[in-house]
Order: sequence, then C-alpha cells, then structure tokens
Amino acid sequence: MKKIAILGSTGSIGTQTLDVARENGDIEVLGLAAGSNIDLLEEQIREFRPELAAVWSEEKAQELKQRIADTNTRVVSGMDGLLEVSTMKNTEILVTAIVGMIGIRPTIEAIKAGKDIALANKETLVTAGHIIMPLALEHQVSILPVDSEHSAIFQSLQGNKAKSVHKILLTASGGPFRGKKEEDLMEIRVEDALKHPNWSMGQKITIDSSTMVNKGLEVIEAKWLFGVDVDQVQVIVQPQSIIHSMVEYVDGAVIAQLGTPDMKLPIQYALYYPERRYLPGERVDFWSLGKLEFEKPDMDTFYGLKLAYEAGRTGGSLPTVFNAANELAVSQFLKREIKYLEIVEIIEDCMQAHQIIENPTLEQILDTETATYDRIKSRR
Repeated sequence: MKKIAILGSTGSIGTQTLDVARENGDIEVLGLAAGSNIDLLEEQIREFRPELAAVWSEEKAQELKQRIADTNTRVVSGMDGLLEVSTMKNTEILVTAIVGMIGIRPTIEAIKAGKDIALANKETLVTAGHIIMPLALEHQVSILPVDSEHSAIFQSLQGNKAKSVHKILLTASGGPFRGKKEEDLMEIRVEDALKHPNWSMGQKITIDSSTMVNKGLEVIEAKWLFGVDVDQVQVIVQPQSIIHSMVEYVDGAVIAQLGTPDMKLPIQYALYYPERRYLPGERVDFWSLGKLEFEKPDMDTFYGLKLAYEAGRTGGSLPTVFNAANELAVSQFLKREIKYLEIVEIIEDCMQAHQIIENPTLEQILDTETATYDRIKSRR
C-alpha cells in the first residue's frame, strides 16, 4: 500500500490524484490540504478517511472540524497545518498540487523529512530551484514531475544519460489565442481566456496558458529539473496536445512521449514510478488524427514567454519577480481589475525595476515576492 499526502486536494490536480487513488485501490491517502473549499474537502475526508486535513483559513478549519466531528480526521490550519501534512510520519510521497509560492516551505520541509515529491507546483522550482534540487540530492529524495510536459521529458530520458541530451523540446498548445496578434487581444474578457482548446485546468493556469507565461514558467522549471541551460529548452507549439514534449540527443535522435490530453497519466506515472500501470481512458487514434502540426511560438505577441527566458538566463531573484508579478496580475485580471494585456505589462515593469539578488535565501525569495506585490498594488 502506497501512502501519500496531497497539498491542494480540491484543485484540478488534487482531485485527479484522488481519482487515480480510487481507481488503483492500493494508495492510502493519509493527509489532505485545501484552501477554502471545505464542502469538497469534507467529501474527500469521508471517502478517503485521512488522518489529517489542513485548511488555509482558520475560520474554515473550525467549521470543518465541527462538520467532521464524527470522523477520526484531525483538522489543522494555516502554514503550520500545511507543514504538518507535508511531514507526516508514515507518508512516502507528497503531491504538491497547491498553486503559487505558498508551496515552497512545505516542499522544503517534506524533503528534509525524507518524502519523495510528486511536483505539480511549478512555482517552487521557478523561484527556489537553486535551493530545492541540492536539498533533494542531499536527502536522497526523488522529485517526480507531474506537469504533463515535464513528465513527458522525464519519460523520454529513461535509459539515457543526462550528458547525452542536446536539447529539450517543450511543447505548447498555443492556448485559446494561438495565431492572434496584439490588436486582437485588446478587449479579451476573462471568459475568453478561460476557454482552453484542449485541457481542463484551474483558472490561474488556464490564464497562464493563454498568455504563454505558463510555458515560460515551465522553461525555467525544466532548467532545474533536468540540469540544462535555459537556452537548451526550445518551445514548440503543437496545437493538438498529442506530443507532450521531446528530448533531442547529441546524436540527433529525438524521443517523444505522446498521449491524449489527460493529466491522470503523469500523475499515475509519478506515484508508481518506475512501474507503469493500466490507466483507463481514451487512446490516441493515429488513423483519425491523420497528422501532427508544429509551429514556432510568437514571442512578440506573447512576449511573456520572452520575459521568462530573460528571467531564466539571469537567474537569482529575477524568476521570483517574474512569477510573483504574474500571480498577482492574473488574480487582478480574474477579478476584472485590469485588462488582459496588462498582465505581461506588469510583469515587465516589475522585472525592469528589480535589483537582482544573485543567490537568494528563502527569506529573500519571500521578501522579493512581497516587494513585487507592493509595487503592483501601488500602481492603482
């Protein structure tokens, strides 16, 4: 029986992780953590009977505690609650499906506690990769990517040596606005940006996909996960989302991982690695598919991707600024406080204003996040 805990259990990755646990029958869920959706969290607790559940809001935690008083699940709250779920004594794997930089500290503490990390929280590596990867090596902990693209790269690397990698080919769907120019994006509404053509994801990542900032975050994440330079990561638009990513080797061979757009595959692969298990669902029908299309990304219109390469090359605290500015700007857009094109304008402004710290500590990373938020809030 594999024992896991999940941060972000009520989100898209979290609920699909529980689907995988339900379908396999040999995963014991010992801990769950959520933000404020205690209705769904209560359902999860009653089905999976975890020892511990964390809710970010103290008020919501108290309400949940009363609701599930008839169960044996203990309820905790806030950052202390997240840390407690992350370091539970008997868990083997922590699934970090929480959104944002809030995932950094729990990931660090889980690594120190010897837990393997099924990583779906890209912000952790984008902002603190220089801390996380050496720490995982020190504690002999595996970082198992859950993002479909990074899982595809991870799968394509199996059986080959890292030094034989020439470059990583990171695929992108292009999002809902593929092919459009800046003038087409001036009046984009929240509803428009949330209509992804291929994937069903949470709101924040769906907006990030539409701006291609998400792909930029993945470029930086790939740098840390696979030990490559940012310029060894080449983004290729693959509109059908059938090729999830590829690795080109020094001899010119390209190995790719293909499949339907289904996050359960990378989730299950991370949980059972190196074992492969049967996964129900649709399969790629190549006769019906007919052809695969490839395009070069438009980094002039979607220049958030260009800014990500700049942040990744520069390193230090600049990726934190890129990430933090995007987090708050997307939040403001979802609340209809700013226009769509302002998201990347805000990121660029914050990056240009920032004084770079070359090798930031965790405290400096979090301070940089706060300073970035303060700059954005002062604009209005």
